[in-house]
Amino acid sequence: MAGFSQKRGKRHDDDVLGNAVDFLLANARLVLGVGGAAVLGIATLAVKRLIDRATSPRDEDDTKGDSTCLEDSWKELSLLKTAPRLQPRPPPAALSQPVLLPARLPSAQAGPADANPRPPPQLGPPAPLCLTFQEKLLLFERDHVTTAVSHVALAKQLAGDIALELQAYLQSKFPELPFGALVPGGPLYDGLQVGACSDHVRLLAPLVLEPGLWSLVPGVDTVARDPRCWAVRRTQLEFRPRGSSPWDRFLVGGYLSSRVLLQLLRKALAASVNWPAIGSLLGCLIRPSVASEALLLEVQHEHLELTVAVLLAVPGADAGLLVAWPLEGLAGNLWLQDLYPAEAARLQALDNRDAGARRRLLLLLCRVCQGHPALRQLGRAHLTQVVLRLGEEEVDWAPEALGGRFLQALGLLISSLERAHLPCHCNPSINLFDGLREEEIDDIGYALYLGLQDPEGLLYMVGWGGRHVF
Repeated sequence: MAGFSQKRGKRHDDDVLGNAVDFLLANARLVLGVGGAAVLGIATLAVKRLIDRATSPRDEDDTKGDSTCLEDSWKELSLLKTAPRLQPRPPPAALSQPVLLPARLPSAQAGPADANPRPPPQLGPPAPLCLTFQEKLLLFERDHVTTAVSHVALAKQLAGDIALELQAYLQSKFPELPFGALVPGGPLYDGLQVGACSDHVRLLAPLVLEPGLWSLVPGVDTVARDPRCWAVRRTQLEFRPRGSSPWDRFLVGGYLSSRVLLQLLRKALAASVNWPAIGSLLGCLIRPSVASEALLLEVQHEHLELTVAVLLAVPGADAGLLVAWPLEGLAGNLWLQDLYPAEAARLQALDNRDAGARRRLLLLLCRVCQGHPALRQLGRAHLTQVVLRLGEEEVDWAPEALGGRFLQALGLLISSLERAHLPCHCNPSINLFDGLREEEIDDIGYALYLGLQDPEGLLYMVGWGGRHVF
């Protein structure tokens, strides 16, 4: 009876503990979910059985099932250890937020290929962050001065084709006027081209004058008193009266007028030449310039744009080459002395003598002045005189000294602007600063002074604008 009551009390305690477990499992299902409640139930039952066996006396029934119950308890404990842990269910307020996935362990995901990881690549020494002015000047030359060989070849081909077409037109339109062969030339043909064909291609149209009927008069001996110009005077009128020469129709006051010839050719090129047909034949668009009084042809190709300047020329022994160019005032009928061929030949001779970089310096100066708003008044003629003056000095003109010569040229320009005097190398009586106003000289001088103080900033402003490359 006592054993029965003891067993009954034991069953009563089991029922009470089972109800408690059921209550906990029911609530756990609400909080932890089905998976979490299952794990908690297994753990609770295993612990309960261990406690019962440790506190209750043994009977025959318990002795018979001791080994089996203990084995089942350890199995339940092993299931508890190996059961995966489930992530707790997030509260309702956090459901809309993204759930971060657990980080992957490198050791767990490493495959056979990761057993011997490759060593990281060896990086070379870092590039130098600071460049010298010489190096920056060479970078500027490469990016903004050098002209592509293909562009130069294409520009020469177009200029040659236009010269042939214009030669045929002049012979058919003005058969009575003896023109020589049209010859293209200029910086493009002398290796002095700056950038993508920014300079004019010179197309010389020489006038064939009768020997003995014409003489050249210096401009300072005329009413214009201009040393830049020359007059072409008609002579032998008593033996060869007016009308004996086909060029007599362009005489003004006994002198061959460049202005009258320019007006005739300008009207003919604008109205009589079928430029659309010629352009379609050459694969480009050709239009006469209407904004200039000079004979300019604007050529647009798919890969480049260039301007062809048709120059009516009179060759002279002492004066060199005289060209018809629009001039103002009393010099309007005179012929402008073209010093470019002589200056280009002198630069080439100086560089050939010591393998110097004078021509490269000229190209750098031209590109800097073209790209600076305050320095655009300085043209190729001004800068050529500076380089020629420096080039005659016995200094180091090797390419390695290009940076020093560049700064020296800026200093020479500043000193010339202070005196408002820049003499022409081939004709010292010509002051190339005569055409500049005082305000323009001040602006140019101030910009050059700032450039001399900060030459790297000058290159940066002209070549790269807001893109920092140094």
